[in-house]
Amino acid sequence: MMNKQTVLEALSNTMRFKGYSHRSERSYRGWIVRYIDFCVRNPAGTSQDKVVGFLTHLVRDLNNSHSTQKLALNAISFLYKEILKQELGELGPFPKSTRAKKLPVVLSQDEVKRLLNNITGMHHTICSLLYGCGLRLNEALNIRVKDLDFDRQVITIRSGKGNKDRTVMMPPSLLNTLKHQVDVVDRLHDEDLENGVGEVYMPNALAKKFPNAAKELAWQFVFPASKPGPEPYTGIVRRHHIHDSAVAKALRAAKKKAGINKDFKSHALRHSFATHLLENGTDIRTVQELLGHEDVRTTQIYTHVMTSGVISTKSPLEAI
Repeated sequence: MMNKQTVLEALSNTMRFKGYSHRSERSYRGWIVRYIDFCVRNPAGTSQDKVVGFLTHLVRDLNNSHSTQKLALNAISFLYKEILKQELGELGPFPKSTRAKKLPVVLSQDEVKRLLNNITGMHHTICSLLYGCGLRLNEALNIRVKDLDFDRQVITIRSGKGNKDRTVMMPPSLLNTLKHQVDVVDRLHDEDLENGVGEVYMPNALAKKFPNAAKELAWQFVFPASKPGPEPYTGIVRRHHIHDSAVAKALRAAKKKAGINKDFKSHALRHSFATHLLENGTDIRTVQELLGHEDVRTTQIYTHVMTSGVISTKSPLEAI
């Protein structure tokens, strides 16, 4: 295997060329570093032996979940196929995590209302979209002005999970709020242009194809950061979208104020969106499409947390 620094440089170049997000690159980089360090400590055996040994280590020694083990395998497979140009072949059996798969945390409609009542400003709009449209946090933060269709009242989600686009409804209650947000972005963008930092990051090498688009309002993020900053890849100072940690912090504060004792993060709003739609009789295929799930079986997990059947079932305790 190439030395670690050479591998990581090749990884960055390849993932950026293929259009992977900075988040994905950071995740793959972390797993590959851990795998290389494991190989240094355990040099004996074939490539298959080392991969199986590492995956076994994650489960037996670190008690990682099945999804974590799967992510590690994806990163290592990318390493061998795209960087080292080697075929791993069949790995054979290896212990998989048996940690129980937890049901998603779902908030009641009253809890969602209390939560949103304790969030203000841009954070309120973002969290309202997570619940009102079933978005992942990263999907909401990456919405650009051009993705908002006020006439048709739909929002286009670009390059969601699996690099797929989809459209979701624009809640009528957010129509004026989103229009106001675009006005805020417009004024902020004018100030940035005057200060020489009005270009925004363009995905998938579109900056070369449309050299002037980065300065257009249409490409600006709807939820901008408070100030411009350097890009991770190029170091160019631009205004990116608000950081996800800022939304998480606002959500934690709102949860405390609302007196909600459930343990949840922003993704619970997406879970609640799906569950409440199903409880209200929305077809599961429609919910699948709105969530962007490739397989309806992923959507079916929400049928296990629906309260409609549970509430209508009379407990035998009541008959005593």
